[in-house]
This record gives sequence, C-alpha cells and structure tokens, in this order.
Amino acid sequence: MTLRPRFPLAALCAALGLGLSGCGQSNTYVAPPPPKVTVAKPVEQKVTRYFEATGNAAAINSANLVARVQGFLTEIKYVDGAPVKKGAHLFTIEPEPYQLKLQQAQAAEQAAQATLTQTQAEFERQQDLASRQVASKAALDNALANRDSAKAKLLQAQADTKQAQINLDYTQVVAPFDGIVTARQVSIGELVGSGGTQVLATIVQLDPIHVNFNASERDVLHVRDMLVKRGEKAADLIGSTVEVGLQTDAGYPYKGKLDYISPTVNQATGTLAARAELPNERRLMLPGFFVRVRVPLEETPALLVPAVALGSDQGGRYVLVVDGENTVQQRKVEVGPTVGELAVIESGLKADDRVVIAGILRAIPGQKVDPQTQTASAAPGATK
Repeated sequence: MTLRPRFPLAALCAALGLGLSGCGQSNTYVAPPPPKVTVAKPVEQKVTRYFEATGNAAAINSANLVARVQGFLTEIKYVDGAPVKKGAHLFTIEPEPYQLKLQQAQAAEQAAQATLTQTQAEFERQQDLASRQVASKAALDNALANRDSAKAKLLQAQADTKQAQINLDYTQVVAPFDGIVTARQVSIGELVGSGGTQVLATIVQLDPIHVNFNASERDVLHVRDMLVKRGEKAADLIGSTVEVGLQTDAGYPYKGKLDYISPTVNQATGTLAARAELPNERRLMLPGFFVRVRVPLEETPALLVPAVALGSDQGGRYVLVVDGENTVQQRKVEVGPTVGELAVIESGLKADDRVVIAGILRAIPGQKVDPQTQTASAAPGATK
C-alpha cells in the first residue's frame, strides 16, 4: 500500500491565504454598469389633421346610347373601347324612310302655306267689300273663319315637319359628351328600336372623375365643432382640397376638390355622403375603383416621437421614458396619425419627457439606465 503525505489543514489554509493576499484581489461582488440607451425629447411641431375615409371612383357622366327610332342598323362608325368627342357619329339607322316622311311633311307645309295665302287674300277682299257695305257680314265671317283655319293647319304642318326632321336626326346616334364607348351590343343589319328602347352601347366620361365617400356621424360632429370654432359653415367646405390614393399607391398622389356634401345623414348607415371631383387626364382612375381619401381639416401643435419607440401590450400603446433618476418608466399613450417616421402622441406624454428611442430591449421598467441624449428629427414638410 502506498502512503500519501498528509499536510495539516491549517498550513494549507494559510498558504492559500498568503497567495490571495499576495495578488491584491478581493472577493467582494461588483455590479455591472447600467445599460446604455438612447433617449430624445418629443418633437414639437404643427401637424395637419385629416379626415380619412375609404371611397370609390365613379364616372361623372355615363349614358346608354339607345335607338330612338325603329329601323335596320346600317353603320357602326367607331371602334369598341375607343375615346370619342362630343357629337361624334357612332351609329346609323336606315335614314331613307325618315327622309321620305320629312319630304311629305315639307310638302304638306307648303300646301298649308298656299291655302293660308289664298284665304288671307279672300278675307282682305271681303273686309274691303264690307267696309263699303257691298258684302254681307256673313261672307266676311266665313272668310275670317277660313283664314284662321288655314293658319291652324299651317302650324300643324310646321310641327309635323319639325317632328319628321327630329326623327331623321335620330337615325344618327352621336356621342352626347367626350368619353369612352363600350363594346357594341348590336350588329349591322339588325332591326333596332322595336319593342321599346334598345341599348346600342354605353359611353362613359373618365376625365374628370368623381370620388364618393362617407363620413361617420362622429366625424361629422367633430368637423361641425371645428367649423363652429372657426365661425364657418358646412357650405364653406365646398372647394376644399381632397387627396386620393389608390390601393397600391404610396401616399395620396391625386388631388381634387370637394364638390358635394349631402344635406342629410343616412339613417340606415349613420353616415353622411360626400363627393370630390378630380382631374383624370391619364385615366389611371377607373369607375368602380376603391380608393383612400383624406381631407385636410386644420393645423394644430402636437408632440411626436419616432414610431420605433412605440410598444404595445394588452393595455394598449406605450413608450418608455427615463425619469430624473435615470430609472425607466412605462408610459401609456394615445397615438394619433403618423407623419413620416414619427407618430403623433395625442395624450400621455409631456414635452420634457425623455423617451427611449434606441436600445429599447435593454430598457426594463423599474431599472436604471445610462441615457445618451439625442435630438429627434422633425417630420418632413411639417411646420414648427
């Protein structure tokens, strides 16, 4: 058996103690420094308050082109889907029968004019004879009656001529306004205008274009209170700028004017209808498109923080602020619209609060931090 040398426990402890003391070390715990975070005060500037809604585009003018007289279709003088100008000739319904009816009416009018000339002369002759007491009063009365009857027949003949001219004009279907004509719904040689009004095609005006949208009752009351404070009426909003964006657009690239506000609230939906008119020269906006709408209402001072500083939990939105003792606090806030990369804080924040904008994961509520102050950038295009 091998025997191991044994050292006294006291001697071993003394040796370890001498070694530690010789290195100048201590076994006291030293806490790590507080984590560094970046803080900034809220940006103070004026922001534009908007009314925002979802709407849809609609044609200012849209009309069915119909056959107003009966006949066979002889010409189609446009290309399906092509733009046309007001007055452009689009369809021709056989004009010959209506030309004959016009000629008949014109002939009847000439005959009525000749009869009137003859009866007028007879009346004047009987009037002269009666003044010399040569003709009887009965003969004069008969001449007067014939003259007046001839006048009435002439008026009837003139009306028939105008009606025949109108019917002849109806054989040419023309564009009532500038627009795009849809695909034709009839073919050459087809009998149209029989059995009621028949639609030949539809013409739609795309420039300018309407945008219809609705405001909730709450929004209406808010806008009304704002107008009362400014001493204005709802009618003063007509002509206000309306900004519109399609679903795929970034922002609101289209600008128009508010041109209609309904005088009543729809009881079924609790909303107020409104409408804007926008130029649409490139025809990028088509009737039926869903669009985003916003109307600038007023400029008000506000506090803004970078959107990245916002957090959320079951209690709502919040920001982390650092107090005078460099301790992190969670502050509940009410968030308004976003302006660029900044979010408007409606309530819950003061102008001198230090908001954590970077290193948020290291900022734990109730613990101290080492705040590094930075100035937040103002929102682009805003007024200070």
